[in-house]
Amino acid sequence: MKLPSFLLDRWLAAHEFSNPPILYNLASSAGPSLTLRELLTLCGESGDELQDIRLAYAPPEGHRTLRESIARFYDVDPEWVITTTGASEALLLLYARAAAPGASIALPAPLFPPMSAVAQAWGYQSNYYTLDRKEHFAHKAERIMAAVTGTTSLALINTPHNPTGAVMPTSEIERLAASLADRGIPLIVDEVYHPLYFGDSHSSAAKIPNVVVVGDFSKAFSLPGLRIGWIIDRDRERREQLIDLRSYFTLSGSPLCESLGILALRHIDLILDRLKLIAYKNLGALESFMHDHRDRFGWVPPHGGTVTFPWRLDGQSTRPMCEALAKAGVLFVPGDCFDMPEHFRVGFGHA
Repeated sequence: MKLPSFLLDRWLAAHEFSNPPILYNLASSAGPSLTLRELLTLCGESGDELQDIRLAYAPPEGHRTLRESIARFYDVDPEWVITTTGASEALLLLYARAAAPGASIALPAPLFPPMSAVAQAWGYQSNYYTLDRKEHFAHKAERIMAAVTGTTSLALINTPHNPTGAVMPTSEIERLAASLADRGIPLIVDEVYHPLYFGDSHSSAAKIPNVVVVGDFSKAFSLPGLRIGWIIDRDRERREQLIDLRSYFTLSGSPLCESLGILALRHIDLILDRLKLIAYKNLGALESFMHDHRDRFGWVPPHGGTVTFPWRLDGQSTRPMCEALAKAGVLFVPGDCFDMPEHFRVGFGHA
């Protein structure tokens, strides 16, 4: 199996850990990260309970208390929740379960690169629906359904969207999920940036019939080092199959990380308030910059998440610009990492 080069990760690995270090990391898609000390201080916890954690295997579906905590956040049944090693494993399990000879998957363009690369690894034909910047990268049910064929076994949306920050309204997700249900196709909704929205708030899609939600601690929860994600799925038979797959792939998560996840969820309002304070402030500064340079750059302000996807009005590749900025200590992501070279991704979630 030969997969395409992961240009995004190569770019980040080459610069995020460089020496001398990057001064201003505007390439990250996550929120403001925390040290363990900062997490415990923010939550008002001593951390003493962590010393008694037995470093053995955890249940493949995740610690019961962690699943209950995630379910409480989404207001769903804990039985619907399966924990995973980040959202990446969640997608891996969902893709693996539905893979079949000749199967296809409906995916957005642009998109987070592993969504298509992992589909390719499982033998899917990827059928793309375009998020058009002339339409503010809007997710439209009709356009997504146009990418669905007789071989489609999965459809995926990412809202708030990486890299554009676009948000699909709940009513539109409901329409799409119902149309897919008529064809027996589940809708995966990647919600790793939920509940960070600018302007109107949006409910999670977790309660919508025929929807499987993917989330994690990395983006809105600002704790990527825990490597915890989850699947929320009301279909019991599918959940059992997904748990079997996880048992084959990674067996379980880390009891230590799961315990830290439980602690974080006890104080999730504090963590989200911190993210919102930083993201709103940084977005305001970014809006001013884009306004001052509107003769050179176009952009669609994000409606959610911590990334946005401006572009050069002259249509030239942004890689030389991003390389020059990286040498000066300022890190963006060139748009060719998303097959759109005139764009560049800006992350505004860091403190």
